[in-house]
Amino acid sequence: MTTIDWIILFTYILLIISMSWFIGRRQKSQEDYYLGGRSMKPWQIALSVMATQVSAISLIGAPAFIALKSNGGLVWLQYEFAIPLAMMLIMLILIPLYHKTRAITIYEYLENRFGKSTRTSISAVFLISRGLGSGVALLATGIVTAVCLDWPLWETILLIGVVSIIYTTFGGIVADIYSDILQLVILWVGAIITIYILGSLLDSESLSLLFTEKARLQVFNFEATGLGDGETFAFWPMLIGGLFLYLSYYGCDQSQAQRLLTTASAKDAQKSLMINGSLRFLLVLTYSSIGILMIPFLLSHPEFAQNLQGKQPDFLVPYFFIEYIPSGILGLLIAGFFAASMSSIDSALNSLSAATYRDFLVKFFPTMNKFSDKKQVRISRWLTIFWGVVATGFALQMIGGSETVLELVNKIGSAFYGPILATFWLGMLTKRGNQKGAIIGLMIGVGFNIFLWKYYGSAVSWLWWNVFGFVLAFGFGYIFSRLFYEKEDKIDSTYLIHYGDIKSYIGEKKYYYILTIVFILIIFSSFLIQSFFSV
Repeated sequence: MTTIDWIILFTYILLIISMSWFIGRRQKSQEDYYLGGRSMKPWQIALSVMATQVSAISLIGAPAFIALKSNGGLVWLQYEFAIPLAMMLIMLILIPLYHKTRAITIYEYLENRFGKSTRTSISAVFLISRGLGSGVALLATGIVTAVCLDWPLWETILLIGVVSIIYTTFGGIVADIYSDILQLVILWVGAIITIYILGSLLDSESLSLLFTEKARLQVFNFEATGLGDGETFAFWPMLIGGLFLYLSYYGCDQSQAQRLLTTASAKDAQKSLMINGSLRFLLVLTYSSIGILMIPFLLSHPEFAQNLQGKQPDFLVPYFFIEYIPSGILGLLIAGFFAASMSSIDSALNSLSAATYRDFLVKFFPTMNKFSDKKQVRISRWLTIFWGVVATGFALQMIGGSETVLELVNKIGSAFYGPILATFWLGMLTKRGNQKGAIIGLMIGVGFNIFLWKYYGSAVSWLWWNVFGFVLAFGFGYIFSRLFYEKEDKIDSTYLIHYGDIKSYIGEKKYYYILTIVFILIIFSSFLIQSFFSV
């Protein structure tokens, strides 16, 4: 990196910190700090959610998966098929009740519906999994950023961690959202610039080499099931398993769902999901195009391909940047990597702070509810610092074993996502669901997924765990709720979805029509892409 590249990077860092400090001066209460005063616009939430999902892992990992990784290729696009469907179900079932209860954490709903034990159990799972997962994300993004900066890994992790802690602590959720939007713009522009530069390095003869790798250019894999064949990236597990994964991740994970609580109304939150579901595939196609062009580039530039021998596939994009991107533009793209690294953990830190304060501290120390707004915000900021230190420290401790740990965290998430979704839906969709049934169902669903993990390993796709965990947790949760039902389990109907009032939960019907069209277009365009490369 040249001097101009460093200037661009550190200008970006100063801009983010200054913005967060300015925003933080206006925050007077926990609703301001954790929910932005419930005044965020739908388009802001939509872009923020997109930025959080498109971390440096995606921007770097997707092209590497398509161009280099064994058993990789455009099957990556199948990850996107379930997104519009998941958005519609979250809009219909989860969003109305979250906004009706006016909660700061979504786990407050579980206490209102079932009781304290259910709330603390699932919130504890979130704290542990998201706290460690943030460390893993920081490590994974730090590895590739270290290549670009030519710094030792521990220094890169420390820099990303410290900057993320500073701006998230000062600015709260609003700083996270605004910085995410800026990060998304940088990433998207950076990806387009990379495509342009790649295209300029390839002549027609080089591009023709693309068609020699037709196996990598197949989007659909209908033959495998992911049930005993070890094929994780088959169509059915990615569509059905992906649907349940996204339903839980977007709707029942505080780090994502908290953004949906920052809007003034349920309709605004629904609109944000519609925008996210409509735009995300375009973004995925953008950075997938980098992977497609990397295939002929590697074949026509054997000296560059030789430099990657013995290295992780994820180093493909960083090494390309270092060798082929001009100064100045390189600084912008490195800033994009740095931004993506921070977006991987900023929302997690704020949501971890919220869950710690609201789901645990005020339960053990009720007098904290009587603290002044100023003192509550101050404690909230210290909790953000605490979780930032935990995530950064965990990332530093894991240096040297990132791939194994990253796979481990993904499997842990899928072991819990389905059962957690089932717990929420048991409360929202059934009158007889109670705390005993919910907890027993949760334990059975998670236990079965751990059984699959231990005895079947990769033979059964971990995407299916989301489905199996949901079905078992919901089914047994309902059965045991009926068995242990008592009169005192009678609930306030406020916390149920009333089928007779379904029209009031739908919100704007046009959002569902748009997402249905988007789903059809995603499938159709994927068939067109596969057909084009099959010629």
